[in-house]
Amino acid sequence: MEHTEMTVGDLIDQLSAFDRSIPLRLAMNPFFPMAHRLEQVVQATDETGQPIVYLAEGRDPEAQLGHLPPEVAVALTWHSPVQAPPRRQRRTARGQ
Repeated sequence: MEHTEMTVGDLIDQLSAFDRSIPLRLAMNPFFPMAHRLEQVVQATDETGQPIVYLAEGRDPEAQLGHLPPEVAVALTWHSPVQAPPRRQRRTARGQ
C-alpha cells in the first residue's frame, strides 16, 4: 500500500475553509491522544535531500494542552465511538 503524505498545498486548501482567527492545535499519539499548541513552521531537507515542512509545538511547558477531546479522537478514527453500558434494573432494600 502506497503512503501519500499531506502537502503544504493540501494543508492550505483544508485550512482555507476555516475562520483565520481560530486557534490551531496539533493532535498527537492515537493510543493516548493529546492536544498541543502549535508555535512554529520550519522548512528543512529530509534524508533524501527533498524539502519538507515541519509544524512544531512551542517550548512553553503549557504547549501540551491535555487530553484530546473524545469526539476529536473518534473523528480522526483513532478511537471508536463508546456507548455507556445498558443500565440494570435496581433492586430495592427488600431484595425485590
